[in-house]
Amino acid sequence: MSARHYTLDETLAEIEGLTPEQIQRYIGAGVLQPVQSERGPLFREVDLARLGLLVDLSEGYHMDEEALGLVMSLLDQLHGLRGDMRAMLDALSREPAETRDRIRTTIREVRVVIRN
Repeated sequence: MSARHYTLDETLAEIEGLTPEQIQRYIGAGVLQPVQSERGPLFREVDLARLGLLVDLSEGYHMDEEALGLVMSLLDQLHGLRGDMRAMLDALSREPAETRDRIRTTIREVRVVIRN
């Protein structure tokens, strides 16, 4: 099953307050990367979610492109780290109980050292 792609017009209809000029600013700032096609840019579900956040940040908090780039970069990193953490937790859950207990103890010890 292929992912849905939205045209520019469909995207503008989906996100309240979004203008073509804003989309061009976000693309130019590198915080939005739609799929390019012969029909023009196509937007995925993730792009629509990102655009909603970009509109909120730029309009609600008056963030310029540089600030948007920084915030979105941090959010992208956080999202990646969450995925890594989920994968590590899943891998750890497959280990024997003794291994999980040893790692849990080690984590507690390391956290104490870090706090001090």
